[in-house]
This record gives sequence, C-alpha cells and structure tokens, in this order.
Amino acid sequence: MGPGAFEQFDVVGGDFIAVRALENGVTVIGLTRGKDTKFHHSEKLDQGEVMIVQFTEHTSAIKIRGRAEILTRHGRIESGE
Repeated sequence: MGPGAFEQFDVVGGDFIAVRALENGVTVIGLTRGKDTKFHHSEKLDQGEVMIVQFTEHTSAIKIRGRAEILTRHGRIESGE
C-alpha cells in the first residue's frame, strides 16, 4: 500500500472501545457529531458477543444499554449493574 492508502480512515479522535455483552440484548448505539446529536447506528449483542467500536468523524458518542463490560484506554467500566 502506498502513501495515503488509509486516508479514507481519517477520523476525529479515533479512539477504540471494546464492548462485551454480559447478558442477551445489549444495545450499542452510535451518536452523530454536529449541531444536532442523532442516532446513526445501532447493534444488538447477545451474552458473550464482543464489538469493537471507534469514534470517527461521524461518531461523537456511543451509548450502551444493558449489562456489558466496556474496555477503553482509560480503563474498564461495567454498565447496567
């Protein structure tokens, strides 16, 4: 791959997080950047499933509903306790 091969992946921030569902039906929701925050993507995870997500030029926040383990560069968080 030559220089600039990954230009399409330029992101704001670019941090990744990992979400591991601790129960069935955990929802991971991406929220948009900009003047009005809106939902732009949603995924359902069942117990044991893992999703790795990234903050991008379109994603400014990620909302998680249900019991899940979230791993970030800042540490481990458990939701839905």
